[in-house]
Amino acid sequence: MNYFKPISISLSPNVEKDDLKIALNLIIRPWLWRKGKAVKELEESFKIYLGVKYALSFNSGRSSFFAILKALSETERLESGVGVLLQAFTCNAVPNPILWAGLNPMYVDCNNDDFNIDANDLRNKIRPNSRVLVVQHTFGMPANMDEIRKICAESNLILIEDCAHSLGSEYVSAGSPQVMRKVGAFSKVAFFSFSRDKVISSVYGGMAVTNDDKLGEALRQVQTEFGMPNSFWTFQQIFHPIFLHYFVLPIYSFLGLGKIFLVLSQVFHILSKAVSWKEKRGERPDYFPRALPNALAIMALNQLGKIEKFNLHRQKVAEYYYKELAGTQFKLPKKFAERKHVFLRFTVMHKEANEIIYEAWHKQNILLGDWYTTPIAPFDTKMEEMKYKKGMCPNAEYLSKITLNLPTHINISQSDAERIVNFLRKWN
Repeated sequence: MNYFKPISISLSPNVEKDDLKIALNLIIRPWLWRKGKAVKELEESFKIYLGVKYALSFNSGRSSFFAILKALSETERLESGVGVLLQAFTCNAVPNPILWAGLNPMYVDCNNDDFNIDANDLRNKIRPNSRVLVVQHTFGMPANMDEIRKICAESNLILIEDCAHSLGSEYVSAGSPQVMRKVGAFSKVAFFSFSRDKVISSVYGGMAVTNDDKLGEALRQVQTEFGMPNSFWTFQQIFHPIFLHYFVLPIYSFLGLGKIFLVLSQVFHILSKAVSWKEKRGERPDYFPRALPNALAIMALNQLGKIEKFNLHRQKVAEYYYKELAGTQFKLPKKFAERKHVFLRFTVMHKEANEIIYEAWHKQNILLGDWYTTPIAPFDTKMEEMKYKKGMCPNAEYLSKITLNLPTHINISQSDAERIVNFLRKWN
């Protein structure tokens, strides 16, 4: 047992030995980085998995979303300043592509029950210039798609699903009560993320999917226009799991050396950051948007092949948390019969959430999640640049003070989950 290695919710949590082997093989084969057959294989596998006609890969979820907005500007004639409705209690990776596309983010509050968009507030926020709705399946919990689709039909809104947290989540529509369909299939178009702490990970990566022929072809054209990221950026992503596994995690808590190594690697651009300083100010870094390079498609393909194992493990860990934290002061995620939750993170509520996160790290070597400590994360995002004003979404602002996330990923063992639960019981 390595006492310096933390129990962590982030830090490339999905990486297993086979993923490391792939990264090590790729790092010495630069001719495979940009072009190859893996991109096509990943897109075809994704189409089969979701049951959709078109799947186009990009180098991040936000690149995928930006590509969708760019394609819609052609197929649906979205003009500058058009309103795009989205929920608060999200990451700046969602409003940023809206801003980059010259559109106007319009924030809607969220529910306590599922952390997803509030249908009543949505109805109140729709304006004459509202053309698009982005519905987020937060933490892997599907939103109430029957209600959302009804509102979109009534108000003539283009529906986009944000499935960054929810690859593999399923929903049963009242119109088809015997059929569970995967999220991403309930809208005109959807996007997914393969970021370092998502359901599957290639460190960076994303996918846009649709069944609409016109939009599918527009997305293909946009993908070609974006081109590939440069080779150094691709190297940074391939090297990320290698560096974390061998140099950061083993000594993360030994005099803080692992964390120092991680910070220095980002300062000197050996590794890329999850969110750049430009994005925190509403600006677009030059490596977005781009198509997905072959090397990251190879990494994502390997992870996609393990998705059932990953999500079954998450659900098993989640059930353990449900059982062991029942009757405590922690408010646990609500269950819905018509929704299959993949539990990217097991999100609980407690009035001392921030203190719990702090003590877990500083006294127990446990890195719990802080999604989200502000209505638009990360915490140092410039809200005014996101066009968010305090008071717009009071429930999202309240939730940001009382939520914390427990890890469920494939590298969380039974003993890890027990340690987390034993620590949390002290706050009962």
